[in-house]
Amino acid sequence: MKTIGRRIAEELSVRETQVTAAITLLDAGATVPFIARYRKEATGGLSDLHLRQLHERLAALRELEERRAVVLKSIQEQEKLTPALEQAIQEAETRTRLEDLYLPYRPKRTSKATLAREAGLEPLAMRLLQQPEHAPELSAAPFVDARKGIDDTAAALEGARHILIDYMGEDANLLGLLREMAWQQGKLEAKIIPGKEREGAKFSDYFGFSQPVAKLPSHRILAIFRGHKEGVLRRSLALDGGEEPTASGLTSNENRIASHFGIRRQERAGDLWLLEAVRQAWRKKIRPHLETDLINRLTELAHQEAIRVFASNLRDLLLAAPAGGVPVLGLDPGLRTGVKWAVVEGTGKVMGTGVIHPHPPRNHWQESLEQLATLARSFQVRLVSIGNGTASRETARLVGELQQQYPQLELVSVVVSEAGASVYSASAYASEELPDLDVSLRGAVSIARRLQDPLAELVKIDPQSIGVGQYQHDVDAKRLAVTLDGVVEDAVNAVGVDVNTASAPLLERVSGLNRTLARNIVAYREANGPFHNRKQINRVARFGPRAFEQAAGFLRIRNGDTPLDASAVHPESYPLVERIVSSTGVAIGQLIGNRSVLGCLQPGAFVDQQFGEPTVRDVLAELEKPGRDPRPEFRTAAFRAGVESMADLEPGMILEGTVTNVTNFGAFVDVGVHQDGLVHVSAMARRFVKNPHEIVKTGAVVRVRVMEVDNERRRIALSMILEEQPVR
Repeated sequence: MKTIGRRIAEELSVRETQVTAAITLLDAGATVPFIARYRKEATGGLSDLHLRQLHERLAALRELEERRAVVLKSIQEQEKLTPALEQAIQEAETRTRLEDLYLPYRPKRTSKATLAREAGLEPLAMRLLQQPEHAPELSAAPFVDARKGIDDTAAALEGARHILIDYMGEDANLLGLLREMAWQQGKLEAKIIPGKEREGAKFSDYFGFSQPVAKLPSHRILAIFRGHKEGVLRRSLALDGGEEPTASGLTSNENRIASHFGIRRQERAGDLWLLEAVRQAWRKKIRPHLETDLINRLTELAHQEAIRVFASNLRDLLLAAPAGGVPVLGLDPGLRTGVKWAVVEGTGKVMGTGVIHPHPPRNHWQESLEQLATLARSFQVRLVSIGNGTASRETARLVGELQQQYPQLELVSVVVSEAGASVYSASAYASEELPDLDVSLRGAVSIARRLQDPLAELVKIDPQSIGVGQYQHDVDAKRLAVTLDGVVEDAVNAVGVDVNTASAPLLERVSGLNRTLARNIVAYREANGPFHNRKQINRVARFGPRAFEQAAGFLRIRNGDTPLDASAVHPESYPLVERIVSSTGVAIGQLIGNRSVLGCLQPGAFVDQQFGEPTVRDVLAELEKPGRDPRPEFRTAAFRAGVESMADLEPGMILEGTVTNVTNFGAFVDVGVHQDGLVHVSAMARRFVKNPHEIVKTGAVVRVRVMEVDNERRRIALSMILEEQPVR
């Protein structure tokens, strides 16, 4: 039996010693970001991606071990645990295989088979199976016993058949074989329920659908399952590509069952009786069991892939380019209720809020223009952040006219996703952060701030409310939350956090910190002023050595007592930096960023028992570019003038837009018409693209060509292949 460490190592294609070291660190309370960044010597340089996968598999395999122990104990208490069965259970590598082995011993409700066993008919069932040359009626005669409810041979044979059906349906090896055959040859089929055509129009691609289960992409699985749940699609499984009888009178799977138990049609006295038992075993017990298994397997795979897609999109959105610490005017568009506005300064502090009414029914267009111009002048605003909800394009047109009438303001407008802004506005944290603002105005503040720093603002919102997932409401909510929390944690720690300006929700995501410690840091900062060095953080209430070890390297202190505190160099590596400084003869202030000096140093010269080469290389790289931000440079998309609704689109148009979501089948792009268009994976490049994430990321600015516009179904087909040439 393989150890958990070996199994994970084989799955991740790494060494078992790396996995063992990582497990030891995780069990000791270390976080994934900390291990990935500061314990490379121990893990052999496992990345945060490897560590996340390792952490997930570790939990799953430990759960499997717990279940294995329960199964063994249960069978042992029944005094039915043989050495061969125990070995098979110990060697079971999946939950499915383990449950197959346990199936005959699992406590059951009273069934016809259990009643037949209680009536003493099991020997008859086994004799008929093992000696088919005997006539069933003659074999059954000795088992007739009215006191046990067996009034005649027919009743005895019926009970024996129920026992055989149970026996055949609980054979672990047979179930494993049939399950794999069903996976390889089975098909998932979907049909529209008569009379539901209009109600289920959005599922029209699946009105008559059939595809091998092994080749089904996750988005199709989830679409069919959703249509089934909504009562518009009827789904079914063809487990062997067809259920028609073969020459033997049995279907393909029934033949496999018969063959497994050595049952053949040879004109023996018991053959026909046994073949009928096979038919009933398949139809009444095995097929329903396999259907449930396959649906569960499809669900698991679809959820796994959907969560992966959501996580990838969220990561891209969190690590989108920040505009930086500049004043921003945020506009939360609306028609009847008006356009809410908020001005925030470079630090995110709210300087003013209000409402303008440029659109119907009030139509205060010119007045709104003048008010916005006054705000831009008063607060030296250069960036305008426009939410992409209702009236977004009308508001963007207003800002466009503002730019034309007041070119001296040099305004740049950006349409940003307002997903989750309403959730933030009504949250408890928003009430604490903006207690004097009406809920309707808090959204405008969030829209402004998420342009300055998407990461810092989006961490205030439940990741599941950000809305960049593929059928996100159909997947396991708990598993999704755990994965997305990991994505947020990795993103925050990859960028680093300024301990003197960060909000409590942002600090809460730092390695080693929790909500209490984050709030305590903010409280200390408000009571004592800014932190001057990392050591000072130890004065925060309940901030112990373990928390400091995990968090210190990710907390930044700008303009503090030492420039190292503004970098990703962990305080535990400061002695290493002192040795480097001593060897160069250059003061730390002049050494940081000095490529000519740092580039001449050999990492091996500083390796010792405490610091290995991976740490030395990381420290030298950080000294060369301290506090590096992994996020790209800020860039905005320019929507085409005059293209404001789907009616304005024409095939062949070349437009610029922002990627709002990436799925396995393509990417959705906002081109400024209130309806995202889809770039199918086949229209992303002049080559086969297996994974759309290889080509685009959420938040990226792309140029696309309009291929087709379907106003009735509200669908826009786009292509990133701009020239009209055949794809080779």
